[in-house]
Amino acid sequence: MIEVFGVDLKENPNLQIRKADLAVEQIPFEDQFFDAVSAFDFIEHIPRLLYSPQRRYPFVELMNEIYRVLKPEGVLMSVTPAYPAGEAFRDPTHVNIITEETFPQYFDQNNRLAAMYGFNGYFQIIEQKWHENQTHLCTIMRKLTLK
Repeated sequence: MIEVFGVDLKENPNLQIRKADLAVEQIPFEDQFFDAVSAFDFIEHIPRLLYSPQRRYPFVELMNEIYRVLKPEGVLMSVTPAYPAGEAFRDPTHVNIITEETFPQYFDQNNRLAAMYGFNGYFQIIEQKWHENQTHLCTIMRKLTLK
């Protein structure tokens, strides 16, 4: 049986949706809770940089949280409007523009450039491709436990 949980700005216990603002709060689930995490039209809304009052990197913090709640070998599937599609820029709440290089350069096990901003995980890029509408980039990554 598949169980589905969610996180939103409003809690709904009947639908197993927990409340959290993931731009500034942790994912409200235990370590290694999920086999898979999905982020559909979401990551582009998470700021890359905040001062509150110290400098924070909410996108990197979110990626750490996703890594934390995934079981070993767990999978993240992200579908997000991405550069150069106009949809990536059009919505004024899109504050995190994703490109084809974002996940492979900053979060994969080989490059991990986000480590300089506090990323402590390791993902393997399983697949990355443009959705058929050519506006959304679909990225599938597997959690690795390298150190």
